[in-house]
Amino acid sequence: MLRDALPKIITETLPGPKAQELITRRADATSSAVRCAYPVAIARGEGAMLEDVDGNCFLDWVGGVGVLNIGYSQPEIIEAVKEQTEKYFHGMFNIVTHQGYVQLAEKLNAIVPVRGGKKKTFLANSGAEADENAVKIAKSYTKRPNIIVFSGAFHGRTMLTMAMTSKKAYAIGMGPFPDGIYRAEYPYLYRKPEGMTEKQALDFCINSVYKIFEECSPADQIAAMVLEPLQGEGGFIPAPIEWVKALRAICDKHGILLIADEVQTGFCRTGKMFASEYWQEAGCEPDIIAAAKSIAAGLPISAVIASSEIMDGVTPGVIGGTFGGNALSCAAALKTIELMERDHLAERSQEIGKKVTATYESWKKKYPVIGDVRGLGAMIGLELVKDQTTKAPNDELVDKVVQYCAQHGLIIENAGVYKNVLRFLAPLVITDAQVDAGLTILENAIKSCM
Repeated sequence: MLRDALPKIITETLPGPKAQELITRRADATSSAVRCAYPVAIARGEGAMLEDVDGNCFLDWVGGVGVLNIGYSQPEIIEAVKEQTEKYFHGMFNIVTHQGYVQLAEKLNAIVPVRGGKKKTFLANSGAEADENAVKIAKSYTKRPNIIVFSGAFHGRTMLTMAMTSKKAYAIGMGPFPDGIYRAEYPYLYRKPEGMTEKQALDFCINSVYKIFEECSPADQIAAMVLEPLQGEGGFIPAPIEWVKALRAICDKHGILLIADEVQTGFCRTGKMFASEYWQEAGCEPDIIAAAKSIAAGLPISAVIASSEIMDGVTPGVIGGTFGGNALSCAAALKTIELMERDHLAERSQEIGKKVTATYESWKKKYPVIGDVRGLGAMIGLELVKDQTTKAPNDELVDKVVQYCAQHGLIIENAGVYKNVLRFLAPLVITDAQVDAGLTILENAIKSCM
């Protein structure tokens, strides 16, 4: 079966002839602004593996950029969606009440680590929609106009979330942007200034919030702070718990809501169902969680969850949408969460993460181009540098490694402010043999390309 297979390239070149034909048609028919760096045209996928139209088998360590924590083509999810298709595809939630939306909301309310007793959920379609609606909910509840975001952040490509996103390569020519968005410093401790201790670096980042209060917006006009528990596009950088605790204290003092963007970190990726559970254990859980990606095994759906006090404080008409909480996506999401809990994928994420992290750390001693290893659970970043002393980013090497891996059957992607981080986002149903095979290909790539 494909789900138990190992990487295997059978064509003389990549892309193979059938893949090349489809890729050429893609170039003719679709926008060149949506780029694809990989010589792969997918025919089918199972587990952590995909097969292309020429019969080549690839191990996928990207998983739709964190969408496929449960893997490709999980049979029980397919059956759940099929069963729903025989009833109805769609029921707009402000026209009719449908069971899937209610059941999924009830389940999310029961498992999310947000503040408050009773919880309520709003469903949308994508991660950017979840983030944008989380901000709208915070503004409507607090009656305040401004928000704080952080360096290195990625929140989406709508006008609001492009403004919230730090990297403006995603927003060239798109201004003017919405007002009232102010950026503080996120702790990128590997790249803290030379001679600065970690505590001093954290203090600097915390003080950057107070600088916003002084120079940009009074604290009583800030509705929310929005941050990723572990930055994805920014370079797989975990938020230090002591820093999160400090932000939580600032929010509590000034009536500001804390929003966790769990679009990529949610659904067992970091060794917990939600990365914010680590915050909860430290007594600094968020007020609102925005979630998406792996919630429904590849069908489009996202969620915003908060206390009933916050949700019921939203002005009617401010949130809504035609496809939010689509019936097929809800069916997939309910079965996905059930299987994640039944099959202990959070624990499996920790197992995978320990193995990959230990291997990466061993490479760090052998290869001077490896600068840092970091992450939570099975969301791990490997930062490549020109040397370990200067820490100069080595994006050229990352590009070569990505292409080498693809040619040898491993799909892996870069990340980071400097595009010099390799991200590990393999489906959590990956087998031990597949983990080993991927690590072998990646190490060979580093040795061959450095």
